[in-house]
Amino acid sequence: MTEQRTTAPDSASTQNDEQQTVEEELVARVAASFAGTADPRLRQLMQSLVKYLHGFIREVRLTEAQWNTAITFLTECGHITDDTRQEFVLLSDVLGASMQTIAVNNQAYQGATEATVFGPFFVDDAPEIPCGGDIAGGATGQPCWIEGTVTDTDGRPVAGARIEVWECDEDGYYDVQYDDHRITGRAHLYSDDNGRYRFWGLTPVPYPIPHDGPVGRMLEATGRSPVRAAHLHFMVSAPHQRTLVTHIFVAGDPQIDIGDSVFGVKDSLITHFEQQPVGTPTPDGRELNDRSWARTNFDIVLAPDTRA
Repeated sequence: MTEQRTTAPDSASTQNDEQQTVEEELVARVAASFAGTADPRLRQLMQSLVKYLHGFIREVRLTEAQWNTAITFLTECGHITDDTRQEFVLLSDVLGASMQTIAVNNQAYQGATEATVFGPFFVDDAPEIPCGGDIAGGATGQPCWIEGTVTDTDGRPVAGARIEVWECDEDGYYDVQYDDHRITGRAHLYSDDNGRYRFWGLTPVPYPIPHDGPVGRMLEATGRSPVRAAHLHFMVSAPHQRTLVTHIFVAGDPQIDIGDSVFGVKDSLITHFEQQPVGTPTPDGRELNDRSWARTNFDIVLAPDTRA
């Protein structure tokens, strides 16, 4: 068995001509093995993947021990993934791959609201609430009134837009992170005939992404924080419009300056949450039993769906 090194051999630039030829011929053979792929897009993806993967291995002179560590890491990501936890999405997020994919696929368009990461905690079939309803469902936290309009890039109201919203509780946990099958902090609603929407939620708080698994150990080993800036998730869809996945972030949250662990913050999505003292009348007359609350406005502009 070949001895496994823990330190990298000499860099590619110092390899002799014979060694470089061996490595380059391997890259060419592997890439050529996909030449018969019937789907041209799949062929492009596989051949490009081979090129960059082999390029990385050759550039850093990856050791066999490091290769084994990487395989173990990916295996652990698979083992910890289940119906409510997607460690590979988490890995994509903390490497910035999710945000880069979003940037590529959501090009700026005439003032349309910017997109950001989907995250690992979305759940299909969240309950429907009416405009003005409450998504908290018993989750703990400061009540917050969120309202705004949904328009297209020409300023026309988009009626009937489906608005999915989800967030953590004041302890930083999403409902799916509890073991009792609760459904809290998530719902969907529809914009009204004038494109307006409104609902009660919770004032967002910073929280750590799940860091008790392989991704968390990677962050610890590299000196990175697992904490996300405080945010509320939105996914907005309507006929003939590009589906928008985005967040709103809390202006003044110190974590924005420290750094969001998944690189999701964009300046245009930082929103002022206005604190309302105890006793301040609520927009819908809701009684809050001598509690303070907050409110914010988030106007959503949808880009057109330009797909053929």
